[in-house]
Amino acid sequence: MAFSGVLKVICLVVLSMAALWFGDAKAAITCGQVVNKLMPCVAYVQNGGTPAVGCCSGIKTLYGMAQTTPDRQSVCNCLKQAVAGIPYTGANAGLAAGLPGKCGVNLPYKINPSTDCKSIK
Repeated sequence: MAFSGVLKVICLVVLSMAALWFGDAKAAITCGQVVNKLMPCVAYVQNGGTPAVGCCSGIKTLYGMAQTTPDRQSVCNCLKQAVAGIPYTGANAGLAAGLPGKCGVNLPYKINPSTDCKSIK
């Protein structure tokens, strides 16, 4: 159950990252790709410390993949589906929220679990 909670927090990070891009096209990013890119981040969100190279690489890759509004909304919806009903702690949420910055990705907004995927442009 702890692993699932951590995955939820990681997904929230990516959900927030997805809101940075603009464009119009069909979504090309799958839920499997989203989860795959974030799996190396689980240990960091569970334990803190320094994110693994693979974690930051995954975050940066996913950030670069979401180039259109449909892609960003798809990432958002995948994450929300994957984490629905999974509990997480404030500590996990804080670590996940700090992941983009630790990986050199600057997000101009707060990570929020109640993000409306339709509002992402």
